[in-house]
Amino acid sequence: MPTTLEPTQVAEPAADERVAEDHPWIVLVWNDPVNLMSYVTFVLQKLFGYSLEKATELMLDVHQKGRAVVANGTREQAEMHVFRLHEHGLWATMEKDGQDG
Repeated sequence: MPTTLEPTQVAEPAADERVAEDHPWIVLVWNDPVNLMSYVTFVLQKLFGYSLEKATELMLDVHQKGRAVVANGTREQAEMHVFRLHEHGLWATMEKDGQDG
């Protein structure tokens, strides 16, 4: 005698639970007294594939405002970006998007 399968109700996770898992991260490059502006521009082009105009705009934010958001993504992506920026001698950090007031 065949058995029939009944549909099962699955509870939908609360909105804040879904966001917590996929919450994007941002990568910040900070101003420092060591690196030349042209070098910062070069690194942003090399690591992120930015055009000269975009890399220059971000470098000017770093120089004039003290920092710039240069990338965003998952936590793992942000960690890799920070690591690579550190390898090139830039001061970089990461934080959850939305914490930057």
